[in-house]
Amino acid sequence: MVDFDFAPDSYFNGTGPSALIVKLSYPESSWGEEISIYATTMDGTIYFEAIDFYGNDFRLDPDHSAKPLTLQEMILLIERLEVKPGTELGNIEMTLSGIPLAKSHVYPELETFFSGKRKHFGYL
Repeated sequence: MVDFDFAPDSYFNGTGPSALIVKLSYPESSWGEEISIYATTMDGTIYFEAIDFYGNDFRLDPDHSAKPLTLQEMILLIERLEVKPGTELGNIEMTLSGIPLAKSHVYPELETFFSGKRKHFGYL
């Protein structure tokens, strides 16, 4: 059973103000796109940023938080991920319409959740 209320104590391990939270890969994409989601802290606020190979300008919801997100909030952030209109590079809209594989040291159950969702929709 996935614990949707789980929230890590911190994203940061003391080595810097930024941390990789999750790496998303889209194996059905013809280019094997990957999107990495990072957290950066500034003045006590955590800001989220998504980065891909093409340099797309992603809109995240939420884009910042006072504390680490719960697993459910992180899933919603991933599922609501979109590119700002008019800035699309590559075939990102089609990529985002798929269900990603997720890897995260901070949210280990993300992999289980998205693998189960992929299986349910016939991706596996």
